[in-house]
Amino acid sequence: MLPRLRATLSSIAYAACLASSALLGAQPQAQAGDIPTFTVDAAWPKPLPNNWILGQVGGITVDWQGHVWMIHRPRSLTDDEKGAALNPPRSKCCVSAPPVLEFDADGNLLRAWGGPGDGYEWVGREHGIEVDERGFVWIGGNADNDNAILKFTLDGKFVSQIGSIAPSKGSSDTTQLGKPAETAIDKAADEIYVADGYGNHRVIVFDATSGAYKRHWGAYGNKPDDAKQPAYDPKAPVAQQFGNPVHCVKIANDGLVYVCDRINNRIQVFRKDGSFVKEFFFEKNTLGNGAVWDIALWPDPQQTYLLAADGENNEIRIVRRADGTVVGSFGRNGRNAGQFHWVHALAVDAKGNVYTAEVDTGKRIQKFKLTSDALK
Repeated sequence: MLPRLRATLSSIAYAACLASSALLGAQPQAQAGDIPTFTVDAAWPKPLPNNWILGQVGGITVDWQGHVWMIHRPRSLTDDEKGAALNPPRSKCCVSAPPVLEFDADGNLLRAWGGPGDGYEWVGREHGIEVDERGFVWIGGNADNDNAILKFTLDGKFVSQIGSIAPSKGSSDTTQLGKPAETAIDKAADEIYVADGYGNHRVIVFDATSGAYKRHWGAYGNKPDDAKQPAYDPKAPVAQQFGNPVHCVKIANDGLVYVCDRINNRIQVFRKDGSFVKEFFFEKNTLGNGAVWDIALWPDPQQTYLLAADGENNEIRIVRRADGTVVGSFGRNGRNAGQFHWVHALAVDAKGNVYTAEVDTGKRIQKFKLTSDALK
């Protein structure tokens, strides 16, 4: 074929393709570089001082400064792991680190505190941590009577609490929580949202300063029901109530509220008043502990993606926030750097670096550096 004729035919084909796309309303497809990809930083964090060791890591978050905060469970350490703390010492290493630790992005430990103190009762099993821009640290727990969230200064001084370390009163009570899993702060409204939790079946909202009750809701925005639910069955109709645990809550810049219904393998999306918007299902055949453990919002202006932690399948999914499409993933079950055993929580900083926390026998935190152009 002559070169000029070949070029003409190519131009016609290209024009026809453009016309077809316009008629169909087709949108440009994301380029490979637009999707977040990561590599593990095996040297992060730097070794802990004072012969310290971590137990199960019940929560992780990034504050407004880009500092990484985590809360772990000293009581989850075995005698072998905390041998130096026994009387007499069993071995040279180790002793438990305090429950709350703060790191900078390079992995330097900045401060550590937590545990029982004057004026408050510490939780029985540490679960969830949030740091707000007013300089307060919120922590919770999921032991039997951990039906409160506690508020501290950045240096660990107790400020106040919502609920109490006492028996739960169920999903209709507005003064007591039910083994809350995680919190999220709405700075503009001065409200704190609670994923409530391992005992209750709801999201509940309080004034973040006074602790006054505002509102609560269950799955699909309905009244939560504490009746015993059947075991998850992927062949059964979808559950009309949240399962236990209601494991995470996150608030997007556009006002949408994302909730992890872990055991039912779904994220439900709401407006701030509790009205239901939509839901996304993931790995619906997953049994065990479920496929949706935590989520983080991608830090571009549109918050284009959700990063979703799956502690049963031990992977992080990259999910397009608009429609729930999975566009990538990383991690697998294992104990090498970049692998997971019960990845329980995750957070992302403004530069797109991801931080993960593991429970059960994982007992570690990891950092994954952004390697694509997803923030450019």
